[in-house]
Amino acid sequence: MRIAARYNGPPGSGNGGVSCGLLAQHVDAPVVEVTLRRPPPLETDLRVVDGELYDGDLLVAAAVAGSVDVEAPGPVRLEQAQRAAAGYAGWAAHPFPTCFSCGTGREPPDGLGLRPGPVDDGLVAAVWTPETDARFLVWAALDCPGGWAVPDLPGRPMVLGRMALEVLAPPAVGEPHVVVGWVLGTDGRKTFCATALYDAAGALLARAQQTWFAVHP
Repeated sequence: MRIAARYNGPPGSGNGGVSCGLLAQHVDAPVVEVTLRRPPPLETDLRVVDGELYDGDLLVAAAVAGSVDVEAPGPVRLEQAQRAAAGYAGWAAHPFPTCFSCGTGREPPDGLGLRPGPVDDGLVAAVWTPETDARFLVWAALDCPGGWAVPDLPGRPMVLGRMALEVLAPPAVGEPHVVVGWVLGTDGRKTFCATALYDAAGALLARAQQTWFAVHP
């Protein structure tokens, strides 16, 4: 497995959703949970052994059959998600502005161009238009909106530590979709979040649970 340089999250390491999604392809299960043990290196030949990802002898991540137990909220209208981009906290301060998924220094097709802004109390939403049918991009799209649901994220940078994803139906290439994110709870430097993907008609296509870890700015 190899993570191309364009798929970075924090500078010099793989985007959490991309890294999880690429590794998840090696596990034959309807729902896969991936735990990131260390920052995934870019442009490096990595070994996958029984769902575990290695950089030499170092364990980078592990994927297993999992479950998603959260109930997704009701859909957010496409127009509402489009307007929410103006309130994206990343415009004012972004801990990782070159992030493939949500970096303010990346625009489609170079990145996903997600701009998760508030649409309701505790809920953020962003518009995503898939350019290919690559499954790992669903993981990437459902990654960062969870983190941006945390109100103080710009002053409390976080990285993805664990993610479980359930895909109910594939998104349509070239069509706009809505990704929503919300916080489930906190425990010290851990924050538990969830995300969901809807099509423009409001049908639920995928949902995910996440654990984020606060890091030093």
